[in-house]
Amino acid sequence: MTLAAQTMAAPVQGAAATPLLSVRDLTVSVRDRGVLRPLVEGLSFDLAAGETLAIAGESGSGKSITSLALMGLLPNNVAVTAGQALLDGTDLPRLPEAEMRGLRGAKVAMIFQEPMTSLNPVHRIGTQLIEAIRAHEPVPQRAARAAAIEALRRVRISEPERRMGQYPHELSGGMRQRVMIAMALAMRPALLIADEPTTALDVTVQREVLELLRDLQAETGTAIILITHDMGVVAETADRVVVMKAGQVVESGPVAQIFDAPAQPYTRDLLAAVPRLGAGAERGALLPPEAPVPVARLIDAQVRFDIGANFFGRPTHRVHAVEGVSFDIRPGETFGLVGESGCGKSTIAKALAGLVPHRGLIEVAGKKLSELTAQGRKEICRDVQMVFQDPMAALDPRMTVGEAVAEPLLIHGVGNAEERRDRAADLFQRVGLTPEQMTRYPHEFSGGQRQRICVARALALKPKLIICDESVSALDVSVQARVLALLEELQQEMGVSYLFISHDMAVVENVVDRLAVMYLGQIVEMGTRDQVFGDPRHPYTQRLLDAVPIPDPARRGRAHVRPAGEMPSPIRALGDAPARLALRDVGGGHLVAAAA
Repeated sequence: MTLAAQTMAAPVQGAAATPLLSVRDLTVSVRDRGVLRPLVEGLSFDLAAGETLAIAGESGSGKSITSLALMGLLPNNVAVTAGQALLDGTDLPRLPEAEMRGLRGAKVAMIFQEPMTSLNPVHRIGTQLIEAIRAHEPVPQRAARAAAIEALRRVRISEPERRMGQYPHELSGGMRQRVMIAMALAMRPALLIADEPTTALDVTVQREVLELLRDLQAETGTAIILITHDMGVVAETADRVVVMKAGQVVESGPVAQIFDAPAQPYTRDLLAAVPRLGAGAERGALLPPEAPVPVARLIDAQVRFDIGANFFGRPTHRVHAVEGVSFDIRPGETFGLVGESGCGKSTIAKALAGLVPHRGLIEVAGKKLSELTAQGRKEICRDVQMVFQDPMAALDPRMTVGEAVAEPLLIHGVGNAEERRDRAADLFQRVGLTPEQMTRYPHEFSGGQRQRICVARALALKPKLIICDESVSALDVSVQARVLALLEELQQEMGVSYLFISHDMAVVENVVDRLAVMYLGQIVEMGTRDQVFGDPRHPYTQRLLDAVPIPDPARRGRAHVRPAGEMPSPIRALGDAPARLALRDVGGGHLVAAAA
Protein backbone atom coordinates (compact mmCIF):
# COMPACT_ATOMS: atom_id res chain seq x y z
CA MET A 1 0.00 0.00 0.00
CA THR A 2 1.30 3.44 -0.91
CA LEU A 3 1.79 6.20 1.63
CA ALA A 4 -1.15 8.14 0.14
CA ALA A 5 -3.38 5.06 0.43
CA GLN A 6 -2.31 4.47 4.01
CA THR A 7 -3.11 8.11 4.80
CA MET A 8 -6.54 7.80 3.20
CA ALA A 9 -7.25 4.61 5.13
CA ALA A 10 -6.30 6.01 8.53
CA PRO A 11 -9.51 8.00 9.15
CA VAL A 12 -11.69 5.01 8.22
CA GLN A 13 -9.97 2.87 10.84
CA GLY A 14 -10.23 5.67 13.40
CA ALA A 15 -13.90 6.26 12.63
CA ALA A 16 -14.80 2.61 13.14
CA ALA A 17 -13.54 2.68 16.69
CA THR A 18 -14.86 5.00 19.40
CA PRO A 19 -13.10 8.34 18.89
CA LEU A 20 -10.95 9.70 21.69
CA LEU A 21 -12.32 13.22 21.06
CA SER A 22 -15.66 13.99 19.45
CA VAL A 23 -16.49 17.64 18.74
CA ARG A 24 -20.07 18.30 17.64
CA ASP A 25 -21.50 21.65 16.45
CA LEU A 26 -19.16 23.59 18.74
CA THR A 27 -19.91 27.32 18.82
CA VAL A 28 -17.69 29.77 20.73
CA SER A 29 -18.95 33.35 21.10
CA VAL A 30 -17.67 36.62 22.46
CA ARG A 31 -19.91 39.03 24.37
CA ASP A 32 -19.36 42.45 22.85
CA ARG A 33 -21.42 45.38 24.21
CA GLY A 34 -24.04 42.95 25.45
CA VAL A 35 -24.32 41.12 22.12
CA LEU A 36 -23.04 37.57 21.49
CA ARG A 37 -20.93 37.30 18.35
CA PRO A 38 -19.72 33.84 17.21
CA LEU A 39 -15.96 33.37 16.80
CA VAL A 40 -16.25 29.66 15.97
CA GLU A 41 -19.52 28.32 14.62
CA GLY A 42 -20.76 24.75 14.13
CA LEU A 43 -17.35 23.04 14.31
CA SER A 44 -17.46 19.22 14.17
CA PHE A 45 -14.74 16.57 13.93
CA ASP A 46 -13.60 13.26 15.46
CA LEU A 47 -10.08 12.36 16.57
CA ALA A 48 -8.86 8.81 17.22
CA ALA A 49 -6.04 7.79 19.58
CA GLY A 50 -2.65 8.03 17.87
CA GLU A 51 -4.02 10.23 15.07
CA THR A 52 -2.89 13.72 14.06
CA LEU A 53 -5.54 16.22 13.01
CA ALA A 54 -4.38 19.55 11.56
CA ILE A 55 -6.59 22.63 11.87
CA ALA A 56 -5.37 25.04 9.21
CA GLY A 57 -6.34 28.53 8.17
CA GLU A 58 -5.34 32.17 8.29
CA SER A 59 -5.15 34.34 11.41
CA GLY A 60 -8.63 35.06 12.74
CA SER A 61 -10.09 31.83 11.37
CA GLY A 62 -10.82 30.47 14.86
CA LYS A 63 -8.02 27.90 15.17
CA SER A 64 -6.55 29.09 18.49
CA ILE A 65 -9.98 29.88 19.98
CA THR A 66 -10.92 26.25 19.32
CA SER A 67 -7.84 25.03 21.21
CA LEU A 68 -8.51 27.36 24.15
CA ALA A 69 -12.12 26.13 24.32
CA LEU A 70 -10.93 22.52 24.52
CA MET A 71 -8.47 23.44 27.27
CA GLY A 72 -10.98 25.53 29.25
CA LEU A 73 -8.76 28.60 28.94
CA LEU A 74 -11.11 31.04 27.21
CA PRO A 75 -11.07 34.72 28.27
CA ASN A 76 -13.82 35.92 30.61
CA ASN A 77 -15.91 37.49 27.85
CA VAL A 78 -15.69 34.41 25.57
CA ALA A 79 -17.66 31.20 26.18
CA VAL A 80 -18.86 28.00 24.50
CA THR A 81 -22.49 28.79 23.68
CA ALA A 82 -23.50 25.61 21.83
CA GLY A 83 -22.33 22.12 20.99
CA GLN A 84 -20.04 19.76 22.88
CA ALA A 85 -16.49 18.41 22.93
CA LEU A 86 -16.43 14.90 24.38
CA LEU A 87 -13.06 13.53 25.54
CA ASP A 88 -13.64 9.87 26.38
CA GLY A 89 -17.27 10.78 27.01
CA THR A 90 -16.52 13.82 29.21
CA ASP A 91 -17.87 17.13 27.87
CA LEU A 92 -14.87 19.43 28.38
CA PRO A 93 -16.61 22.84 28.02
CA ARG A 94 -19.21 21.91 30.64
CA LEU A 95 -16.72 20.80 33.30
CA PRO A 96 -16.33 23.00 36.41
CA GLU A 97 -12.89 24.61 36.64
CA ALA A 98 -11.89 22.43 39.61
CA GLU A 99 -12.50 19.24 37.62
CA MET A 100 -10.97 20.67 34.45
CA ARG A 101 -7.81 21.50 36.39
CA GLY A 102 -7.45 17.80 37.19
CA LEU A 103 -7.67 16.87 33.49
CA ARG A 104 -5.54 19.73 32.18
CA GLY A 105 -1.98 18.46 31.89
CA ALA A 106 -2.85 14.92 32.92
CA LYS A 107 -5.25 13.92 30.14
CA VAL A 108 -5.16 16.89 27.76
CA ALA A 109 -2.07 19.08 27.38
CA MET A 110 -1.07 22.02 25.21
CA ILE A 111 2.09 23.39 23.60
CA PHE A 112 1.91 27.12 22.90
CA GLN A 113 3.51 29.02 20.03
CA GLU A 114 6.04 31.09 21.99
CA PRO A 115 7.87 29.04 24.65
CA MET A 116 9.60 32.08 26.17
CA THR A 117 6.25 33.56 27.26
CA SER A 118 4.95 30.16 28.38
CA LEU A 119 7.86 29.41 30.72
CA ASN A 120 8.30 31.38 33.95
CA PRO A 121 11.51 33.43 33.50
CA VAL A 122 12.27 33.58 37.26
CA HIS A 123 12.15 29.82 37.88
CA ARG A 124 14.61 27.17 36.75
CA ILE A 125 13.57 24.62 34.13
CA GLY A 126 13.70 21.79 36.68
CA THR A 127 11.46 23.63 39.15
CA GLN A 128 8.78 24.14 36.52
CA LEU A 129 8.91 20.54 35.29
CA ILE A 130 8.75 19.12 38.82
CA GLU A 131 5.84 21.43 39.68
CA ALA A 132 3.90 20.22 36.61
CA ILE A 133 4.45 16.56 37.56
CA ARG A 134 3.61 16.94 41.25
CA ALA A 135 0.47 18.93 40.44
CA HIS A 136 -1.08 15.71 39.09
CA GLU A 137 0.77 12.93 40.91
CA PRO A 138 1.46 12.94 44.67
CA VAL A 139 5.02 11.67 44.28
CA PRO A 140 8.10 12.58 46.39
CA GLN A 141 10.37 15.38 45.22
CA ARG A 142 13.13 12.93 44.28
CA ALA A 143 10.82 10.79 42.13
CA ALA A 144 9.41 13.88 40.43
CA ARG A 145 12.94 15.10 39.69
CA ALA A 146 13.86 11.74 38.15
CA ALA A 147 10.70 11.85 36.02
CA ALA A 148 11.54 15.40 34.90
CA ILE A 149 15.07 14.40 33.86
CA GLU A 150 13.67 11.43 31.97
CA ALA A 151 11.16 13.72 30.21
CA LEU A 152 14.00 15.99 29.08
CA ARG A 153 15.98 12.99 27.91
CA ARG A 154 12.99 11.76 25.85
CA VAL A 155 12.87 15.05 23.94
CA ARG A 156 16.59 14.70 23.16
CA ILE A 157 17.91 17.59 25.21
CA SER A 158 21.63 17.22 25.84
CA GLU A 159 22.86 17.11 29.45
CA PRO A 160 19.35 17.02 31.02
CA GLU A 161 20.71 17.14 34.59
CA ARG A 162 22.49 20.43 33.85
CA ARG A 163 19.49 21.87 31.99
CA MET A 164 17.36 21.31 35.11
CA GLY A 165 19.34 24.05 36.85
CA GLN A 166 19.15 26.57 34.00
CA TYR A 167 16.68 29.40 33.42
CA PRO A 168 14.62 29.72 30.20
CA HIS A 169 16.72 32.60 28.83
CA GLU A 170 19.81 30.37 28.94
CA LEU A 171 18.32 28.00 26.35
CA SER A 172 17.86 28.47 22.61
CA GLY A 173 14.38 28.78 21.09
CA GLY A 174 14.43 25.18 19.91
CA MET A 175 15.49 23.90 23.33
CA ARG A 176 12.80 25.96 25.08
CA GLN A 177 10.21 24.45 22.76
CA ARG A 178 11.53 20.98 23.63
CA VAL A 179 11.14 21.83 27.32
CA MET A 180 7.51 22.77 26.64
CA ILE A 181 7.00 19.45 24.84
CA ALA A 182 8.63 17.58 27.75
CA MET A 183 6.33 19.38 30.20
CA ALA A 184 3.25 18.64 28.09
CA LEU A 185 4.12 14.96 27.65
CA ALA A 186 5.47 14.29 31.16
CA MET A 187 2.09 12.90 32.26
CA ARG A 188 1.57 11.02 28.97
CA PRO A 189 -1.71 12.82 28.10
CA ALA A 190 -4.24 11.17 25.79
CA LEU A 191 -4.63 14.39 23.80
CA LEU A 192 -1.95 16.96 22.92
CA ILE A 193 -2.87 20.32 21.36
CA ALA A 194 0.05 21.99 19.56
CA ASP A 195 -0.79 25.62 18.69
CA GLU A 196 1.66 26.85 16.02
CA PRO A 197 4.49 24.96 17.80
CA THR A 198 7.11 25.65 15.10
CA THR A 199 6.15 29.02 13.57
CA ALA A 200 8.94 30.99 15.28
CA LEU A 201 11.59 28.27 14.89
CA ASP A 202 14.38 27.89 12.36
CA VAL A 203 13.68 25.39 9.60
CA THR A 204 16.20 22.87 10.97
CA VAL A 205 14.87 23.17 14.54
CA GLN A 206 11.32 22.91 13.15
CA ARG A 207 12.27 19.66 11.46
CA GLU A 208 13.68 18.29 14.73
CA VAL A 209 10.58 19.32 16.74
CA LEU A 210 8.16 17.76 14.23
CA GLU A 211 10.16 14.51 14.10
CA LEU A 212 10.27 14.50 17.88
CA LEU A 213 6.48 14.82 18.10
CA ARG A 214 6.11 11.96 15.62
CA ASP A 215 8.49 9.74 17.60
CA LEU A 216 6.78 10.45 20.91
CA GLN A 217 3.34 9.91 19.36
CA ALA A 218 4.44 6.49 18.08
CA GLU A 219 5.79 5.67 21.54
CA THR A 220 2.84 6.86 23.65
CA GLY A 221 -0.17 6.70 21.28
CA THR A 222 -1.07 10.31 22.03
CA ALA A 223 -3.58 11.98 19.72
CA ILE A 224 -2.44 15.36 18.41
CA ILE A 225 -4.35 18.42 17.24
CA LEU A 226 -1.87 20.50 15.24
CA ILE A 227 -2.91 24.12 14.74
CA THR A 228 -0.94 25.85 12.01
CA HIS A 229 -1.04 28.07 8.92
CA ASP A 230 2.02 26.33 7.40
CA MET A 231 0.67 23.93 4.79
CA GLY A 232 4.10 22.32 4.40
CA VAL A 233 3.97 21.29 8.07
CA VAL A 234 0.41 20.00 7.55
CA ALA A 235 1.51 17.84 4.61
CA GLU A 236 4.39 16.29 6.55
CA THR A 237 2.62 15.56 9.85
CA ALA A 238 -1.19 15.30 9.60
CA ASP A 239 -3.47 12.35 8.91
CA ARG A 240 -6.55 14.53 8.41
CA VAL A 241 -7.09 18.25 7.87
CA VAL A 242 -9.80 20.74 8.86
CA VAL A 243 -9.56 24.02 6.91
CA MET A 244 -11.18 26.98 8.68
CA LYS A 245 -12.09 30.49 7.57
CA ALA A 246 -13.83 33.17 9.64
CA GLY A 247 -14.79 30.69 12.36
CA GLN A 248 -16.35 28.07 10.08
CA VAL A 249 -15.15 24.85 8.48
CA VAL A 250 -14.52 25.34 4.78
CA GLU A 251 -13.33 21.83 4.01
CA SER A 252 -12.15 18.72 5.83
CA GLY A 253 -10.83 15.32 4.86
CA PRO A 254 -7.74 13.09 4.63
CA VAL A 255 -4.52 15.01 4.06
CA ALA A 256 -3.85 13.44 0.65
CA GLN A 257 -7.34 14.36 -0.58
CA ILE A 258 -7.06 17.99 0.62
CA PHE A 259 -3.70 18.48 -1.14
CA ASP A 260 -4.38 16.48 -4.30
CA ALA A 261 -7.98 17.53 -4.97
CA PRO A 262 -9.08 20.51 -2.82
CA ALA A 263 -12.81 21.07 -3.35
CA GLN A 264 -13.15 24.68 -2.18
CA PRO A 265 -11.63 27.82 -3.78
CA TYR A 266 -10.33 29.02 -0.39
CA THR A 267 -8.38 25.79 0.11
CA ARG A 268 -6.98 26.04 -3.39
CA ASP A 269 -5.92 29.65 -2.79
CA LEU A 270 -4.30 28.69 0.52
CA LEU A 271 -2.27 25.93 -1.15
CA ALA A 272 -1.36 28.13 -4.13
CA ALA A 273 0.10 30.78 -1.79
CA VAL A 274 2.56 28.33 -0.19
CA PRO A 275 6.14 29.13 -1.33
CA ARG A 276 7.76 26.05 -2.83
CA LEU A 277 11.42 25.23 -3.31
CA GLY A 278 12.19 25.19 -7.02
CA ALA A 279 9.54 27.74 -7.95
CA GLY A 280 12.09 30.57 -7.75
CA ALA A 281 13.90 29.29 -10.83
CA GLU A 282 10.83 30.18 -12.91
CA ARG A 283 11.52 33.90 -12.26
CA GLY A 284 14.58 33.77 -14.50
CA ALA A 285 18.14 34.73 -13.62
CA LEU A 286 18.41 38.41 -14.60
CA LEU A 287 20.81 40.04 -12.14
CA PRO A 288 21.20 43.80 -11.71
CA PRO A 289 24.50 44.90 -13.31
CA GLU A 290 27.45 45.64 -11.07
CA ALA A 291 27.63 49.33 -10.22
CA PRO A 292 30.76 51.46 -9.63
CA VAL A 293 29.38 52.28 -6.16
CA PRO A 294 27.22 49.56 -4.59
CA VAL A 295 24.34 50.51 -2.31
CA ALA A 296 26.11 48.75 0.56
CA ARG A 297 29.47 47.03 0.97
CA LEU A 298 30.97 44.99 3.79
CA ILE A 299 34.64 43.98 3.81
CA ASP A 300 35.88 41.83 6.71
CA ALA A 301 33.07 43.17 8.96
CA GLN A 302 33.23 42.06 12.59
CA VAL A 303 30.81 42.55 15.49
CA ARG A 304 31.85 41.24 18.90
CA PHE A 305 30.38 41.67 22.38
CA ASP A 306 32.30 41.10 25.61
CA ILE A 307 30.34 39.37 28.38
CA GLY A 308 30.89 37.89 31.83
CA ALA A 309 32.99 39.36 34.61
CA ASN A 310 35.81 38.04 36.75
CA PHE A 311 36.73 39.12 40.29
CA PHE A 312 38.11 42.41 38.94
CA GLY A 313 35.02 43.12 36.83
CA ARG A 314 36.76 42.37 33.54
CA PRO A 315 34.99 40.38 30.80
CA THR A 316 35.81 36.70 30.57
CA HIS A 317 34.11 35.73 27.29
CA ARG A 318 33.34 37.23 23.90
CA VAL A 319 30.37 36.74 21.58
CA HIS A 320 31.68 36.49 18.02
CA ALA A 321 28.36 37.55 16.45
CA VAL A 322 29.84 38.49 13.06
CA GLU A 323 33.34 37.34 12.16
CA GLY A 324 34.90 38.53 8.90
CA VAL A 325 31.86 38.91 6.63
CA SER A 326 32.25 40.42 3.15
CA PHE A 327 29.61 41.08 0.46
CA ASP A 328 28.02 43.93 -1.45
CA ILE A 329 24.47 44.87 -2.47
CA ARG A 330 23.89 46.33 -5.94
CA PRO A 331 21.32 49.01 -6.85
CA GLY A 332 17.92 47.42 -7.52
CA GLU A 333 19.04 44.04 -6.13
CA THR A 334 17.52 41.79 -3.48
CA PHE A 335 20.33 40.18 -1.49
CA GLY A 336 19.39 37.41 0.94
CA LEU A 337 20.95 36.38 4.25
CA VAL A 338 19.88 32.98 5.55
CA GLY A 339 20.83 30.79 8.49
CA GLU A 340 19.65 29.66 11.89
CA SER A 341 18.99 31.92 14.87
CA GLY A 342 22.22 33.20 16.36
CA CYS A 343 24.20 33.02 13.10
CA GLY A 344 24.60 36.82 12.90
CA LYS A 345 21.99 37.81 10.29
CA SER A 346 20.19 40.43 12.39
CA THR A 347 23.50 41.71 13.81
CA ILE A 348 24.66 42.49 10.27
CA ALA A 349 21.38 44.35 9.71
CA LYS A 350 21.94 46.42 12.85
CA ALA A 351 25.54 47.15 11.85
CA LEU A 352 24.41 48.35 8.41
CA ALA A 353 21.86 50.62 10.09
CA GLY A 354 24.56 51.96 12.42
CA LEU A 355 22.91 50.53 15.52
CA VAL A 356 25.87 48.44 16.81
CA PRO A 357 29.63 49.13 16.79
CA HIS A 358 31.70 47.19 14.31
CA ARG A 359 35.20 46.60 13.00
CA GLY A 360 36.22 46.32 9.39
CA LEU A 361 34.67 48.26 6.53
CA ILE A 362 30.94 48.91 6.19
CA GLU A 363 29.88 51.41 3.52
CA VAL A 364 26.42 52.68 2.63
CA ALA A 365 26.11 54.71 -0.59
CA GLY A 366 29.90 55.05 -0.65
CA LYS A 367 30.15 56.45 2.89
CA LYS A 368 32.14 54.63 5.57
CA LEU A 369 29.96 54.27 8.67
CA SER A 370 32.97 54.33 11.00
CA GLU A 371 33.93 57.84 9.81
CA LEU A 372 30.50 59.46 10.12
CA THR A 373 29.72 62.21 12.59
CA ALA A 374 26.49 62.19 14.62
CA GLN A 375 24.83 64.29 11.91
CA GLY A 376 26.21 61.96 9.27
CA ARG A 377 24.77 58.92 11.04
CA LYS A 378 21.38 60.64 11.14
CA GLU A 379 21.60 61.38 7.42
CA ILE A 380 22.53 57.79 6.59
CA CYS A 381 19.16 56.76 8.03
CA ARG A 382 17.61 58.37 4.96
CA ASP A 383 19.45 55.80 2.83
CA VAL A 384 18.83 52.76 5.06
CA GLN A 385 15.44 51.81 6.51
CA MET A 386 14.20 48.63 8.22
CA VAL A 387 11.01 46.58 8.15
CA PHE A 388 10.84 44.42 11.28
CA GLN A 389 9.31 41.00 11.93
CA ASP A 390 6.47 42.09 14.23
CA PRO A 391 4.59 45.07 12.77
CA MET A 392 2.46 45.53 15.89
CA ALA A 393 5.55 45.97 18.07
CA ALA A 394 7.11 48.29 15.46
CA LEU A 395 4.17 50.73 15.46
CA ASP A 396 3.34 53.07 18.36
CA PRO A 397 -0.18 52.12 19.49
CA ARG A 398 -0.83 55.74 20.58
CA MET A 399 -0.11 57.22 17.13
CA THR A 400 -2.40 57.04 14.13
CA VAL A 401 -0.87 55.12 11.25
CA GLY A 402 -0.78 58.32 9.21
CA GLU A 403 1.35 59.97 11.88
CA ALA A 404 3.61 56.89 12.00
CA VAL A 405 4.25 56.98 8.24
CA ALA A 406 4.88 60.75 8.26
CA GLU A 407 7.12 60.64 11.36
CA PRO A 408 10.43 59.98 9.48
CA LEU A 409 9.72 63.07 7.34
CA LEU A 410 9.13 65.13 10.48
CA ILE A 411 12.36 63.86 12.14
CA HIS A 412 14.44 64.77 9.09
CA GLY A 413 12.67 68.10 8.52
CA VAL A 414 11.29 67.20 5.12
CA GLY A 415 8.48 69.50 3.93
CA ASN A 416 5.73 71.22 5.90
CA ALA A 417 2.77 69.55 7.61
CA GLU A 418 0.60 69.56 4.47
CA GLU A 419 3.37 68.16 2.27
CA ARG A 420 4.06 65.41 4.80
CA ARG A 421 0.37 64.46 4.86
CA ASP A 422 0.28 64.36 1.05
CA ARG A 423 3.42 62.19 0.96
CA ALA A 424 1.93 59.80 3.53
CA ALA A 425 -1.35 59.61 1.57
CA ASP A 426 0.58 58.77 -1.61
CA LEU A 427 2.52 56.04 0.21
CA PHE A 428 -0.72 54.53 1.56
CA GLN A 429 -2.02 54.22 -1.98
CA ARG A 430 1.24 52.69 -3.19
CA VAL A 431 1.06 49.89 -0.61
CA GLY A 432 -2.57 49.10 -1.37
CA LEU A 433 -4.27 51.08 1.41
CA THR A 434 -6.41 54.22 1.24
CA PRO A 435 -5.70 57.74 2.55
CA GLU A 436 -8.96 57.53 4.54
CA GLN A 437 -7.35 54.83 6.70
CA MET A 438 -4.59 57.20 7.89
CA THR A 439 -6.64 58.35 10.89
CA ARG A 440 -6.93 54.83 12.33
CA TYR A 441 -4.69 53.21 14.94
CA PRO A 442 -2.53 50.07 14.48
CA HIS A 443 -4.91 47.75 16.37
CA GLU A 444 -7.63 48.48 13.79
CA PHE A 445 -5.68 46.71 11.03
CA SER A 446 -4.86 43.09 10.25
CA GLY A 447 -1.31 41.76 10.49
CA GLY A 448 -0.78 42.01 6.74
CA GLN A 449 -2.11 45.57 6.64
CA ARG A 450 0.16 46.58 9.53
CA GLN A 451 3.17 45.19 7.67
CA ARG A 452 2.14 47.24 4.61
CA ILE A 453 2.06 50.33 6.84
CA CYS A 454 5.61 49.52 8.02
CA VAL A 455 6.70 49.22 4.37
CA ALA A 456 5.11 52.62 3.64
CA ARG A 457 6.97 54.16 6.58
CA ALA A 458 10.26 52.64 5.36
CA LEU A 459 9.67 54.21 1.93
CA ALA A 460 8.88 57.69 3.29
CA LEU A 461 12.47 58.99 2.98
CA LYS A 462 13.06 57.35 -0.43
CA PRO A 463 15.87 55.10 0.87
CA LYS A 464 18.41 53.33 -1.29
CA LEU A 465 18.31 50.17 0.89
CA ILE A 466 15.49 48.57 2.88
CA ILE A 467 16.42 45.83 5.35
CA CYS A 468 13.63 43.26 5.69
CA ASP A 469 14.49 41.39 8.91
CA GLU A 470 12.18 38.34 9.04
CA SER A 471 9.50 40.74 7.81
CA VAL A 472 7.06 38.06 6.57
CA SER A 473 7.84 35.08 8.82
CA ALA A 474 4.94 35.77 11.23
CA LEU A 475 2.35 36.29 8.46
CA ASP A 476 -0.11 33.79 7.02
CA VAL A 477 0.97 32.34 3.67
CA SER A 478 -1.61 34.26 1.63
CA VAL A 479 -0.81 37.56 3.40
CA GLN A 480 2.89 36.75 3.06
CA ALA A 481 2.48 36.30 -0.70
CA ARG A 482 0.75 39.69 -1.01
CA VAL A 483 3.46 41.51 0.98
CA LEU A 484 6.24 39.88 -1.08
CA ALA A 485 4.46 40.84 -4.30
CA LEU A 486 4.22 44.42 -3.00
CA LEU A 487 7.97 44.53 -2.24
CA GLU A 488 8.79 43.31 -5.74
CA GLU A 489 6.42 45.83 -7.33
CA LEU A 490 7.94 48.71 -5.35
CA GLN A 491 11.44 47.58 -6.31
CA GLN A 492 10.59 47.65 -10.00
CA GLU A 493 8.90 51.04 -9.64
CA MET A 494 11.45 52.81 -7.41
CA GLY A 495 14.70 50.87 -7.92
CA VAL A 496 15.16 50.28 -4.19
CA SER A 497 17.53 47.52 -3.00
CA TYR A 498 16.60 44.98 -0.32
CA LEU A 499 18.61 43.05 2.23
CA PHE A 500 16.20 40.17 2.84
CA ILE A 501 16.90 38.28 6.07
CA SER A 502 15.01 35.06 6.71
CA HIS A 503 15.27 31.48 7.88
CA ASP A 504 12.56 30.35 5.43
CA MET A 505 14.50 28.97 2.49
CA ALA A 506 11.42 28.55 0.26
CA VAL A 507 10.51 32.24 0.66
CA VAL A 508 14.11 33.32 0.07
CA GLU A 509 14.39 31.38 -3.17
CA ASN A 510 11.28 33.12 -4.49
CA VAL A 511 12.47 36.70 -3.82
CA VAL A 512 16.28 37.06 -3.88
CA ASP A 513 18.75 37.60 -6.72
CA ARG A 514 21.86 36.61 -4.74
CA LEU A 515 22.29 35.27 -1.22
CA ALA A 516 24.77 34.31 1.47
CA VAL A 517 24.35 31.40 3.89
CA MET A 518 25.65 32.15 7.40
CA TYR A 519 26.75 29.82 10.17
CA LEU A 520 28.17 30.98 13.53
CA GLY A 521 28.88 34.52 12.32
CA GLN A 522 30.59 33.56 9.06
CA ILE A 523 29.52 33.01 5.47
CA VAL A 524 29.78 29.39 4.35
CA GLU A 525 28.30 29.77 0.87
CA MET A 526 27.42 32.71 -1.40
CA GLY A 527 26.26 33.09 -4.97
CA THR A 528 23.27 33.70 -7.20
CA ARG A 529 19.92 32.18 -6.32
CA ASP A 530 20.29 29.49 -8.99
CA GLN A 531 23.84 28.61 -7.88
CA VAL A 532 23.01 28.16 -4.19
CA PHE A 533 19.60 26.53 -4.59
CA GLY A 534 20.36 24.61 -7.77
CA ASP A 535 23.81 23.37 -6.76
CA PRO A 536 24.32 23.70 -2.97
CA ARG A 537 27.91 22.72 -2.17
CA HIS A 538 28.34 23.27 1.59
CA PRO A 539 26.89 20.56 3.93
CA TYR A 540 25.19 23.22 6.06
CA THR A 541 23.38 24.68 3.02
CA GLN A 542 22.31 21.18 2.03
CA ARG A 543 21.00 20.58 5.56
CA LEU A 544 18.96 23.81 5.49
CA LEU A 545 17.39 22.89 2.16
CA ASP A 546 16.73 19.32 3.25
CA ALA A 547 14.80 20.55 6.30
CA VAL A 548 12.27 22.66 4.35
CA PRO A 549 8.77 21.15 4.70
CA ILE A 550 7.40 20.11 1.30
CA PRO A 551 3.63 20.69 0.83
CA ASP A 552 3.13 17.25 -0.68
CA PRO A 553 1.92 14.34 1.53
CA ALA A 554 3.28 11.82 -0.99
CA ARG A 555 6.84 12.90 -0.13
CA ARG A 556 6.41 12.53 3.63
CA GLY A 557 8.57 9.42 3.89
CA ARG A 558 11.81 11.00 2.62
CA ALA A 559 14.81 10.37 4.85
CA HIS A 560 16.53 13.17 6.77
CA VAL A 561 19.92 13.25 8.42
CA ARG A 562 19.47 14.21 12.06
CA PRO A 563 22.26 16.42 13.39
CA ALA A 564 24.22 15.02 16.31
CA GLY A 565 24.34 17.19 19.44
CA GLU A 566 23.59 20.89 19.82
CA MET A 567 24.71 23.71 17.54
CA PRO A 568 28.05 25.15 18.70
CA SER A 569 27.99 28.48 20.50
CA PRO A 570 29.45 31.77 19.19
CA ILE A 571 30.52 32.54 22.79
CA ARG A 572 34.22 31.84 23.33
CA ALA A 573 36.81 32.65 25.98
CA LEU A 574 38.81 35.84 25.48
CA GLY A 575 41.75 35.19 23.18
CA ASP A 576 40.11 32.09 21.67
CA ALA A 577 38.93 33.53 18.36
CA PRO A 578 37.24 31.14 15.91
CA ALA A 579 39.15 30.01 12.85
CA ARG A 580 38.36 32.10 9.78
CA LEU A 581 36.67 30.28 6.90
CA ALA A 582 38.24 30.84 3.49
CA LEU A 583 35.78 31.00 0.59
CA ARG A 584 36.85 29.55 -2.76
CA ASP A 585 35.19 30.16 -6.13
CA VAL A 586 33.78 26.92 -7.55
CA GLY A 587 32.71 28.65 -10.76
CA GLY A 588 30.91 31.79 -11.88
CA GLY A 589 31.34 33.62 -8.57
CA HIS A 590 29.81 30.76 -6.53
CA LEU A 591 31.80 30.94 -3.27
CA VAL A 592 31.97 28.01 -0.85
CA ALA A 593 33.85 27.48 2.41
CA ALA A 594 35.68 24.22 3.02
CA ALA A 595 33.55 21.90 5.20
CA ALA A 596 34.82 21.39 8.74
